[in-house]
Amino acid sequence: MSADKRKYRVPFPEVSHKCDLSRWDFETTEQLPTLGGLVGQERAAQARYFGLQVEHQGYNIFLTGRGGTGKSTYARELIGKVAKDRPRPMDWCYVHNFERPDQPLALCLPPGRGGEFVRDIDELIEELQVELPKAFEGEDYEKRRTERVSRFQEQSQELIEELEAQVEALGFSLRRTGSGFMTVPVRDGKALEQEEFNMLPVEERRKLEEAHKEVQAKLGELLRKLRSLEKQAREELRNLEQEVALAVLEPPVAELQEKYGAFPRVASYLAQMRQNIIENLDDFKDEEEEQALPWLRRSARLRAFTKYKVNLFVDNSLTEGGPVVFETNPTFQNLFGKIEYRHELGAVSTDFTLLRPGAVHRANGGYLILQAADLLRNYLAWEGLKRVLNTGEIKVEDYANQLGLFPSTTLSPEPIPVELKVILTGSPALYHLLYSLDEDFRDHFKIKADFDTEMDRNEDNMGAYLQFIGTYCRREKLPHLEKDAAARVVDYGSRLAGDRRKLSTRFSEIGKLLLESAAWASVEGSPAVKEQHVLRALREQTYRSNRWEEKIQERIGRGDLLVDVHGSKVGQVNGISIIDLGDYQFGRPSRISARTFIGQEGVINIEREVKMGGPVHSKGVLILSGYLAGKYAQDKPLALSASLCFEQLYEGIEGDSASSAELYAILSSLADLPIDQGIAVTGSVNQQGEIQPVGGITPKVEGFFAACLAKGLTGQQGVLIPRQNIPNLVLKDEVLRAIEEGQFHIYAIDHVDEGIAILTGVPAGRRLPDGSYEPNTVNHLVDRRLAEMARRLRDFIGGKD
Repeated sequence: MSADKRKYRVPFPEVSHKCDLSRWDFETTEQLPTLGGLVGQERAAQARYFGLQVEHQGYNIFLTGRGGTGKSTYARELIGKVAKDRPRPMDWCYVHNFERPDQPLALCLPPGRGGEFVRDIDELIEELQVELPKAFEGEDYEKRRTERVSRFQEQSQELIEELEAQVEALGFSLRRTGSGFMTVPVRDGKALEQEEFNMLPVEERRKLEEAHKEVQAKLGELLRKLRSLEKQAREELRNLEQEVALAVLEPPVAELQEKYGAFPRVASYLAQMRQNIIENLDDFKDEEEEQALPWLRRSARLRAFTKYKVNLFVDNSLTEGGPVVFETNPTFQNLFGKIEYRHELGAVSTDFTLLRPGAVHRANGGYLILQAADLLRNYLAWEGLKRVLNTGEIKVEDYANQLGLFPSTTLSPEPIPVELKVILTGSPALYHLLYSLDEDFRDHFKIKADFDTEMDRNEDNMGAYLQFIGTYCRREKLPHLEKDAAARVVDYGSRLAGDRRKLSTRFSEIGKLLLESAAWASVEGSPAVKEQHVLRALREQTYRSNRWEEKIQERIGRGDLLVDVHGSKVGQVNGISIIDLGDYQFGRPSRISARTFIGQEGVINIEREVKMGGPVHSKGVLILSGYLAGKYAQDKPLALSASLCFEQLYEGIEGDSASSAELYAILSSLADLPIDQGIAVTGSVNQQGEIQPVGGITPKVEGFFAACLAKGLTGQQGVLIPRQNIPNLVLKDEVLRAIEEGQFHIYAIDHVDEGIAILTGVPAGRRLPDGSYEPNTVNHLVDRRLAEMARRLRDFIGGKD
């Protein structure tokens, strides 16, 4: 190995990331205390704390962050703890509106009193259904009723007898019929038939007709008096019924009014209910069922008593503190309640007892937790929630009417005032979309609690990580982890974070590893999870997802994919791209080749020309032209055409992490210096030639290592990376062993000149005061070749002219 390569090689301790077990004083995680609170989310916790303290409108909370960082778990558990210190919210009941039956009334009672009120009203109606019929069947009532009826009959008879005498004096008799009274002319005590009447002398008929008119007037007067008398009798009987009913009704109603006297609306409802009962006493009387359709009569009686029921709409009797409602299916009806219907005799009907609460009703006075994506998927749900937050009240509405599909006459319940805190959880992209496109969102969700995907790997956070492992095992009833197994989980947290200085806060992935490790421990009959079980769980996770990676490495090993890892070649370098399958990503080595020739087209990227390259990749290629012109074209035009290509790449490519590799290929072609094929390259470059860090450094290194392993390790192979990416290396054990044994190497650089020196074994060369470069260096050879190309182009153009 040349001195230059040894200078840039990263020592093994700088790539190792193992935990120091000597600093931990436990044998298994069972000995660790239970974790309390949120780990590594100080920013989100502080935002959440502030958001929960502010009671003003609009200070609802949006928990944002990548999936698996504990947003939902945090919302359920920690907000649940906060809610216990809040007062219990009120019970809500819907009752019949006796003045406007289509607009049920909402009554508010202290927690637990709603159910008590339901029982009191049910007991009252049951009592009245028994006692009122008894009162109407009692001797006293029957006696007083009989007296009034008899008096009415006597008075009626007196009027009729008086009229009979008057009618008889006028030559007529009064007869009763089924439809009332009729008068008949009489002669010699005998009623005249129509034929007999017609045979009377004209003068006599005229007198009878005149008398008949007087008789009819007197009969009309009698009927008016009888109707007035009957009305008076009915009024007296009604007053008697009400008097008797009040004697039964007043004491229990007065008792309830005294019991609920602190609630004016309840007292007002009781007064209205008492008046309605008085006006509908027939519903409480025992009547013989009609022979035809007796079930119809029973159904009508049941409906008559429904209006006296109480619909306990929201019951907080068992709630401890403020309610916390997590609605997993936030449809319009699940959030804002619904009006149910019953089918009877082919018709659809409803009433206030069929009103059903939604999540907003149940969360009133507490906290409502929703997944933002689920909320937005449900038509009208988001608009409905904003309306509730705007108005501070919620009204149960018919969903079909909201859609405008089947407009119908239905109930319009009284709105209920709402005071709650809404917590939405969602991705950062969704948060920014809502913030940018929905002005109401900014007004209603003023608190953003941003959940990070990583935290510092320090002693405190590692201790919290270990406590999480122990707590998770207790909660899920898993065998606990031995010390070395727990260390592997912590190391896996750094691998998930993609940084040895960090730990991932994607605890769903950590939990997944713990479950699978425990499963392998169970398979082997081990009472505790050992290091080997964690390693096997990780291997099995990889094996389930890496089929495509194995196929690609197999093709590289067979030579179907042309990737050289031995020898050296001019204008050819190994780059590494990332293939992301969603649940798994890996590095794929690719040959990058460059051809240079005289021309003025500059750097031609074949992927860009055929529209296979993305904008960032194209930008990286254009930067190469700037670097070449700035470095070599200060004293001459850049008469260069260079063609770049990712060989055997048949899908699109994006990103600038291969821009330094492309530049090395161009420099190799211009200088006619071969590049070591055992060293792959990743890293972007700027116009000053500085190497910039890139993403996916770990799978890239592991991908090229797998290719070298397939084609044979030589001890000289490795990967050239940006120096800033050293902390991002969290490599597998087999790669670390190869590095420790000197079979594989990592080279870290800051500038293109350092990279080309490592790849070619020739110094890059510094610029001398006269503008030239040190002889026998890469830059000297490149500059000389470009000067020759410029001269030939000038001669060619001049000769052509």
